This record gives sequence, C-alpha cells and structure tokens, in this order.
Amino acid sequence: MTPPPKRPGFAARPANPEQWVKAADTPPPVTGSYTARLTIDITPELRGRIKIAAFQHGQTVADMLRALLAREFPPTEGDAP
Repeated sequence: MTPPPKRPGFAARPANPEQWVKAADTPPPVTGSYTARLTIDITPELRGRIKIAAFQHGQTVADMLRALLAREFPPTEGDAP
C-alpha cells in the first residue's frame, strides 16, 4: 500500500525564511500623520456605486473617500496638523 500523496499545507512556507522574518522588522513608512480605521454600514448598492466611481477616477476607494472627507470636514483653527 502506498502512502497518500503529500499535499501542501494551508499556507506555503517562504522560500527564504530568514529574509521573510527580517522583513517584519521593517518599520512602516512615516507619512507624518497617524491613521485610524473607520467602519460604516452602507447598502451593497451604494458600495457598488462608490467602487465604480473610484475606478472611473483611477483611484482606490480609500483614497477617494479620504479626499471626500477632507473636503467636507476641513481642519478648523486649533486642530492638530
């Protein structure tokens, strides 16, 4: 009786484990500002319209929404830069 064929696990191991582990030590790029995740509930139809509009403008949904929010809620006097 032959053993069953060996299948790869859920995730493949990196070709160079040392480089993979060291890559995690690289700090994220500094953009000069802190970020936070914002979660909102929208209908699937609105989500689709937003994705199409972003695609038509050649940007990501996140970039488009950041610009929209910055435009609608400009900094006020005394706000941190």
